[in-house]
Amino acid sequence: MTAEHRGPPPALFDGYAFDLDGTVYLGDTPLPGAVETIRRIRQAGRPVVFVTNNPLHSAADYAGKLRGLGVEATTADIVTATDALVSYLRSSGQQARLLVLGETLLVDTLSAAGFSLTQEAAAADIVVVSFDRTFDYPKLLAAYRAVRLGGARLVATNPDPYCPTPDGGLPDCAAMLAAVQACTGAVAEAVVGKPSSHMAAAVLDRLGVAAASAAVVGDRLSTDMVMARSAGMAGVLVLTGATSPADVAAAEAAVMPEYVIQTMPELLVGVPIRHEAATSRETRDLERA
Repeated sequence: MTAEHRGPPPALFDGYAFDLDGTVYLGDTPLPGAVETIRRIRQAGRPVVFVTNNPLHSAADYAGKLRGLGVEATTADIVTATDALVSYLRSSGQQARLLVLGETLLVDTLSAAGFSLTQEAAAADIVVVSFDRTFDYPKLLAAYRAVRLGGARLVATNPDPYCPTPDGGLPDCAAMLAAVQACTGAVAEAVVGKPSSHMAAAVLDRLGVAAASAAVVGDRLSTDMVMARSAGMAGVLVLTGATSPADVAAAEAAVMPEYVIQTMPELLVGVPIRHEAATSRETRDLERA
């Protein structure tokens, strides 16, 4: 679909990548109609993956949370910024020693993936910056020394300035990265979560469909919608999280979504979906009728 629209999509896509925070749920509460909408999309034979920039939980944790909210999910259905980070480091820094500004889960995940970790600034080849609720001055100083004085490369998990929560949000990775970049004068060589090509490739690999027939459904213009545009997927912005109608009205063309919906059930507006006994081919025939 090349023409831009501002209402709901007129038909189902062949595959869907759903953001989590602000799209499927907020905190521990599913957002209106999200659970049923995902169930009906799957009922129609469309593959679904869930995509998050939040590195504070594992894929197993996210799958468990979704199941607890009534959404069928396994670890294979979850694509995280940590997945993209591991893939990027394997392709560009497998032998590098990593100084990690992140929480225990990220440190343990990178160690389990076979990377060499260090807490010594002088020994670091790459500084990894992530969403880190334990971020403090000693961590900033270590990153400064590693990058500014030692020439270490700089990589970050995600570009989000804050993570949406029911009480207003938490400072996210962009805040920690900005501090490191400000004092070192360096710029991260890669920010591997949404909207990066690394994350988009992981999403499309899991979905197993062509980019042109897939949709990214999310609540952020700068991550979800930019990733959709840059990867050739349709962008569907849902106004249940970080983005308001005023933000959409003021958005530049580069981040403008093809579709804008108020809540998730609008993904199914005017789309006939048969009972799960119907085959995917039968469902597609219904949609074309």
